[in-house]
Amino acid sequence: MITYQVDDLDRKIIDRLTADARASNRHLAQALGVTEGTVRGRIKRLEAANLIRFTAVTNVAALGAPKVVLIGIQAQLSEVGALCQKIAAMREIGCVIAMAGRYDILCIGLFSSLEEIVTVANNRILALPGVRHVETSIAVSTLKYDHRVAKIIDRKREA
Repeated sequence: MITYQVDDLDRKIIDRLTADARASNRHLAQALGVTEGTVRGRIKRLEAANLIRFTAVTNVAALGAPKVVLIGIQAQLSEVGALCQKIAAMREIGCVIAMAGRYDILCIGLFSSLEEIVTVANNRILALPGVRHVETSIAVSTLKYDHRVAKIIDRKREA
């Protein structure tokens, strides 16, 4: 991974792209008082350093009312790394976080039915060696969701 020091101009470019990722380099350059080449170069370096990625963000509400589920997992500490990898490979799970606190692992997924939640949480995750306890929480209402909290994953490391 390329090491890159983010400065004030980079932050301004990121802020503007967060508001409108389709903004042209020319438009960004005019708004920020720099050249188009400067903006283009900064964006390329930010992408190469894996600090930004352009992607489409799905409107969860438009997916047929899926259930957002948080799954808290208590596990044997020696197994947390391996469990995170196994759970991350599950199609239904969109986020896996190793934690310090009540849970050792927190997973977030979108599920179409209660039956699917039970299948994943109770039948698949709880059955994994090293899992001691699984607790699910289903979101009933989303008051705020900031799409910028999504983690950028280094695809090269995944391969």
